[in-house]
Amino acid sequence: MTVRRTNPDRLAPASGFSHAVTATGSRLVFLAGQTALDARGAVVGTTLPEQFETALANLLTALAAAGGSPSDLCRVTVYTTDVGAYRSHAPDLGRVWRRLAGRDYPAMALIGVVRLWDEQALVEIDGTAVLP
Repeated sequence: MTVRRTNPDRLAPASGFSHAVTATGSRLVFLAGQTALDARGAVVGTTLPEQFETALANLLTALAAAGGSPSDLCRVTVYTTDVGAYRSHAPDLGRVWRRLAGRDYPAMALIGVVRLWDEQALVEIDGTAVLP
């Protein structure tokens, strides 16, 4: 499998994401939205960074169970109930991403939502990966 991340000079600098990702491989993995649920199904963490870390770890756990790794992620969508808080915590969230997933950034989008399935959830992350 090959993944090529493209960030054209004519676009704003990509910080924490890639503008385009081209992937070739034989298997697509569609990852369901993950929130900060623990193994018992309870939301853990009260701050956006705490919940982001758990949600990302859950996403990566599902990806690993499907045979993938963070570098296989090609597309990620982050849903949050507070875009302002997400922006203000962006440096912290970036550190969490790099610690758990490395520096191979997928194409990403952030979407503000009124609420998520679990009322206590502040963030949900889904994604698509391409595996060899």
